[in-house]
Amino acid sequence: MKRGHVILLLALVSAYAGCGADRPGVSGEPPIAATDPPSVVVLGTAQDGGFPHAACRCDRCRMALGDPGRVRHVASLAIALPKSERVFLVDATPDIRPQLQRIRELAAGPRHGIDRAPVDGVLLTHAHLGHYTGLAFFGFEAVHTRDLPVHCSPSMAGFLRSNQPWRQLIEIGNVRLHETVSGEPIDLGDGVRVVPLGVPHRDELSDTLAFIVRGPSSSLLYVPDTEGWEAWETPIEIVAAGVDIALLDGSFFSLDELPGRDLSAIGHPLIRDSMDRLALLVENGSLRVYFTHLNHSNPALDPEGPQRAEIERRGFAVLEDGQVLPL
Repeated sequence: MKRGHVILLLALVSAYAGCGADRPGVSGEPPIAATDPPSVVVLGTAQDGGFPHAACRCDRCRMALGDPGRVRHVASLAIALPKSERVFLVDATPDIRPQLQRIRELAAGPRHGIDRAPVDGVLLTHAHLGHYTGLAFFGFEAVHTRDLPVHCSPSMAGFLRSNQPWRQLIEIGNVRLHETVSGEPIDLGDGVRVVPLGVPHRDELSDTLAFIVRGPSSSLLYVPDTEGWEAWETPIEIVAAGVDIALLDGSFFSLDELPGRDLSAIGHPLIRDSMDRLALLVENGSLRVYFTHLNHSNPALDPEGPQRAEIERRGFAVLEDGQVLPL
């Protein structure tokens, strides 16, 4: 990953967000220089089906279809290390083509040809649609990377080795798996370490990881998918108290969002429950909480709606595509 990719990914990230003045945390911030700290760049904030959602014509999705400023890519992060000119991708989503293209568009110099090493590594949370299927684009038919490091749990590694087309990526050397164990840090360099954390979630295909990203000056917890907080052995209040920023599963605001489907069977914490549990940490200023992985049914997607107003009134926020969070 060349310096131009990293520096301009950060310095011009507002271009990724559509240069929208109404996007908190993006507009109005000075460009990030090469001497600035490592940062997390938000590449997407939508649930696996995207926003607008696949095959949906609900009011929110129709509004997003008519207004590009409302579109959200599937939840993903980039961890950018300007000093060593490296970028790591957290989850490979169905939106990986525009997400990688956005990085490439911000690179210095001519933009022709295929970049065979668009990122320096991938960290996967689990084997649900929105979190790993983009790996296919690193394969022979597309980018055709060579020995791209993919960090994942042993369970996820077993799934990839046992199923096509993922097994082909391994066999022909497009990717190289690095099995991670919950609690054991992954050193990315530049003073940044990522600590995988096993979390409860539907495990039909693999188990699920969250990530704690610790940088020189700040730390961040990323939990895009989890069961309700009551299923955690260590309470989320204790885990979140150990970081500065938490990006949490905000799939649903209330239980009545999906007619005909049982949200308790889908298994996600409700935004209101998360706010109740973490209110004290947010109120005393020791923690910033952003909600991500938003399902298209979630009324918090409406920036003018009462649910968004409630979130912001309580000191929480909805994560936006394109936000930069320094580490």
